[in-house]
This record gives sequence, C-alpha cells and structure tokens, in this order.
Amino acid sequence: MSKRKLCDLFGVVRSSYYYGIQTKPIDIEHVKLKALIRLIFNDSKQSAGTRTIVAILWNEHRIRLTRYLAGNLMKSMGLKSCQEKTHKYKHADQMHKTHDNLLDRNFRPTAPNQVWTGDVTYVRIKSGWCYLAVVLDLFARRVVGFSVSDSPDSVLTIKALQMAYQTRLKPSGVLFHSDQGTHYTSKAYTESVSSCEGMKQSMSRKGNCWDNAPTERFFRSFKTEWMPKGGYEDIFEAKSAITDYIWGSYQSVRPHSFNDYLPPAEKERRYFNQILLSGV
Repeated sequence: MSKRKLCDLFGVVRSSYYYGIQTKPIDIEHVKLKALIRLIFNDSKQSAGTRTIVAILWNEHRIRLTRYLAGNLMKSMGLKSCQEKTHKYKHADQMHKTHDNLLDRNFRPTAPNQVWTGDVTYVRIKSGWCYLAVVLDLFARRVVGFSVSDSPDSVLTIKALQMAYQTRLKPSGVLFHSDQGTHYTSKAYTESVSSCEGMKQSMSRKGNCWDNAPTERFFRSFKTEWMPKGGYEDIFEAKSAITDYIWGSYQSVRPHSFNDYLPPAEKERRYFNQILLSGV
C-alpha cells in the first residue's frame, strides 16, 4: 500500500508524515548546557540542587536559567541531589561560666570582623567519631578558622579561634558568639578570648540552636553536600576532606543564598573593592 493511501487511511496529513521522518538537527548549545550542568553536579559530589545549579551557571558562566528549566534538564538526565538529613550535636551538661546572648540573632553585620560565630560538630569515621570546630564570619558566612580533633574539648575550639584571629590579622572588637558547650564556657577558652584584643563573648540560650543558626547551617551543608553517608576511613581522611570542602568549594565556588548566591570569598572581595573605590 502506498504512503499516500496509508496517510488517508489513518487521517494523517502527508506533510506531517514527511516532517516526522526527517532527521532533526542537533542543538549543540543545548548539548553543551546539559554537559555543563552534569559537570557542576558531579563537582558538588552529586549534592547540588536547582538553586545551586542556577546560581553557578550565572555567577561563573553568565548563563541565565530558571529553576524550572534547570529542574527539567536535571530530571531528563537522571540527576537528583543526594542531600540527606543532618544530626544534632549533643553538648555536655557540666556547669561553666556562661555569657549573655549579646548577639540576639542579629545575623546581618554590616562589615567583616564584626561578628564571628563558633560551634562544634561530630564527623563519623570508621573507629567512631572525630570533631570539627569552626569560626564563621557572619558578614559573608565565611569560615575564618577551623580545627579537627579526636576530642571535643577546649583545645579544639581554641585552635579554631586562634586560626581565625591570626588569619584575619588580629582584628579588634569582634563579638564572638557560640552555644553553651563546655568547650566554650571553660576557663581556658575564656582566657583565649581575652587574649584577642577587645573581643567579647556572647552565648545562645541553653538548648536553643536557632540562636546560632548560621553555623548550624554550615555544618548541615558540609554533611549533606560533601561527607559520605558512611563517613571517613580515619581522622586524616576526614581532615583532608574538610579542608577540601572549605577551601576548594565552600569559600570560593559554592553560592550562598544569604550572599545573593555569591560565594563567601566573592562577597568579601566585592565589599573591600567598594571600600577602595569609595576612598574610605
């Protein structure tokens, strides 16, 4: 039977039939876009969602894409964020000297080195746990100090604080906020804070993690975006992975919603450039 009769029999317009069997040209730009999305997704260790994909495409490649379109492209490629739920860190109940909540959830300082926050979390390793302490500058949510140890004590938190104080060139008058964990209320930690010029301590209300939400958010990002579900082989592998995440991804690549989807280092860079241009 001829094609003409077949088209008449099934009610198909012949022009539509011939159009349908033609070889379609490959959209090279569409292929490139999908390849770029897959690269970003794989670089994030398969944790990036549509917000992160869209932000990196714009910040680094000047490609404008909606979350809806990004989601459809990711779905067509079988890409699904592997982020998982976080765990809460339990603090000891020993009584040490505490401080008032001077920060009072004012999480938006107007410049770097005005407010730092600190916290400790556990990281799973094959033999049990190791512990990560960080110091975060709230202006751009930048990690300015961190330390890893097999014990969640004051030595750990002091190392993170001293790293922050030295790398930020010993700023004066910083407000340091933390929870009421014994590694922050101890005499040794208080003395370390006192050694930093003009630094004041502020503490969350007991049992209220929202008083230190930005730091908790950092830990959640690390554990859901970077840390394998089974943890690490040992503390040395954990240290290496944490360092890679902070310096190789979080500070300079990963977009942060608080920074209008700029990485922390880029937000600070633009702030200091503006200061130079204004002659202040």
